[in-house]
Amino acid sequence: MALVRRNRAPVPGAGDAGAGSTRARYRRILRFAAWNLAATWWYELLLPRIGLALVTERTRPARMQRFARRFHVLAVDLGGLMIKVGQFLSSRLDVLPPEITNELAGLQDEVPPVPFPAIRALAEKELGVPLEQAFAWVEETTIAAASLGQAHRARLLPADAAETGLKEVVVKVQRPGIGAIVDVDLAALRKVGGWLSHFRLISNRADMPALLEEFAQTSFEEIDYLHEAANSERFAVDFSGDGRVAVPQVAWERCTRRVLTLEDVTAIKITDAAALRAAGIDPALVAPVFAAVMFDQLFTNGFFHADPHPGNIFVTPVPAGVGEYPWKLTFIDFGMMGEVPASTRSGLRKLLIAAAARDGKGLVAAIGDVGVLMPSADVGGLERAMTQLFGRFGGMGFAELREVDPREFRDFAVEFGDVVRSLPFQLPENFLLIIRAMSLTSGVCSSLDPRFNLWDSVEPYAARLLRDERGNFVQDVAQQALDAAGIALRLPKRLDGLLARIEEGGLTVANPRLERQVARLHRSTRRTASALVFGALLIAGAVVRADDTALGSSLMLASVVPLLHGLWVGRRGF
Repeated sequence: MALVRRNRAPVPGAGDAGAGSTRARYRRILRFAAWNLAATWWYELLLPRIGLALVTERTRPARMQRFARRFHVLAVDLGGLMIKVGQFLSSRLDVLPPEITNELAGLQDEVPPVPFPAIRALAEKELGVPLEQAFAWVEETTIAAASLGQAHRARLLPADAAETGLKEVVVKVQRPGIGAIVDVDLAALRKVGGWLSHFRLISNRADMPALLEEFAQTSFEEIDYLHEAANSERFAVDFSGDGRVAVPQVAWERCTRRVLTLEDVTAIKITDAAALRAAGIDPALVAPVFAAVMFDQLFTNGFFHADPHPGNIFVTPVPAGVGEYPWKLTFIDFGMMGEVPASTRSGLRKLLIAAAARDGKGLVAAIGDVGVLMPSADVGGLERAMTQLFGRFGGMGFAELREVDPREFRDFAVEFGDVVRSLPFQLPENFLLIIRAMSLTSGVCSSLDPRFNLWDSVEPYAARLLRDERGNFVQDVAQQALDAAGIALRLPKRLDGLLARIEEGGLTVANPRLERQVARLHRSTRRTASALVFGALLIAGAVVRADDTALGSSLMLASVVPLLHGLWVGRRGF
């Protein structure tokens, strides 16, 4: 008779079908989003415009930590897609402050499991037989609980083992009622996306409804385990013969849309530095290999793992002499995969080559090819900004960037931000998963090696792409010579035209950045004056009110006028 291993009872799973009504779940997500959007608007947009930027700066770390703690509680309590959002935020070690990433890091591992009886019932319904007839044994304690499902170790029956060549497997079973939970979470996220669309800074850059629909499609695919199994086999074909990558084999005889049975490939979690060192593996050597494998997926194969967080990647030791490295990267969980169209992939390859060459002009051209920059954009300012960016920060690793004077970052960010806000950027629909994959990759690499320099991986990879796409060096030089000759032939005519315009007095010189700075300074001066009057009236009213209630109240009420004037002057920046 087949056995089911019984261990300690798992913690009841939050986020399952019985955790509360869908309406209450929906309202809770919206309340959380509304409160934090309002707080962000107040501190990051309103207060700086009335001369209280110091208040914003001073309170930001504490506010970020409070936000992360509250979201942590929300995500663990609700589960579902909220865990996915939290995992994404926790992976952004390269751009988000530690107040957020440190607090949310635990979301990778602390999703509470669903009690095993509910898992058994769902699995038996899907497989059509009792578990004792499907497996030799199934371990009751989960080995991994994720936002949409959980996994248990098992052993195939002798007949199935002989047919598949597998013995020890992992059975992944969906959380009961997860389909309804995903529907509710998507409805709430669509609502929040609608709110965000009212901010011009966001709506001018991204089509939020389209991005959320892309996320919805990905979520629906992720809860179809037959789709995940097919993704796993396609990924394995892409890396067949590659000694750096391993993929678990699928036991199709024990798979349905809500039950997935895979080869047990459990090994060392990629960010478990202590375990890696104990196995004789240097974490700093793993980072560049992982980055290169992700580059291959995005820029060469066009089919990539869009959820490469630490819980989905193992480092598997292999016998010495078997491959180039004494270990492999083993990927699991292929529910969230992305595809890069050939046209986008070509633009991304050009972008990578330009970044490696510190070519600001080429990088801007590649951004346009990818579709992030609209054709009508005046790219001169952006080209100059990118050239300055490469000149100052190009080639620096994550740790080196942290050592740069924050004031230098702030000054450059202000100047660069003005350029970016003046240009018609947009976020293409197929970029959501690309950004997620690269963000997670950057976070994992930084965790493996705080001094990891992405340029060390980008440059050799870009050099190989350059050789593949543009032929040998002689052809490249010949093309550049032809381009230079064409410019030389057109130059006399262009000089004649320029001299004629000077003689006619029709030459104008535009400096959009200077004009924007002057206008911003003018508005800032007017806002500062309004803020001073507002503060003076408010304080005077508070002091006088103790002796003369009517006069004090009148002064405090009158302070609203300069406040509104200051807000009106700065409204164009919203």
